[in-house]
Amino acid sequence: MIREAVKDDLNGLLTLYMQLHDNPFPDINDRINSIWDSIISDPNHHIIVAEEDGMIVSSCVCVIIPNLTRGQRPYAFIENVITDEKWRKKGLATACLNYARDIAVNENCYKMMLLTGSKEQSTLDFYERAGYNKNDKTAFIQWL
Repeated sequence: MIREAVKDDLNGLLTLYMQLHDNPFPDINDRINSIWDSIISDPNHHIIVAEEDGMIVSSCVCVIIPNLTRGQRPYAFIENVITDEKWRKKGLATACLNYARDIAVNENCYKMMLLTGSKEQSTLDFYERAGYNKNDKTAFIQWL
């Protein structure tokens, strides 16, 4: 089932995120709960999840960003695309990205963007099959 995350999904999402950049499971404390409450209550912040057998096995984040250009149409930014290694190659990440695209279309976004740090050809091919291209823009990152 593809859906948006709900408040009770925090532990499942954090468990999945442990496979994202060797991210350790954080202590569940007031800080984490405050961040989660902020995300879950923000109408422009969408965490899309794929649930199988009661577990969150794939996810992406779609943030809608208001904009003063392009006819004041917003744009969408995709981040944290992840599928549990045991559930890969089943179309779940594609389904999450398609759900995010539907959100962006419904919000009248004029574009969607995503960045990947992966240099793996299979990952780059996956994003191209999902409708993203690497030719229109050049990304620059400044780590803080």
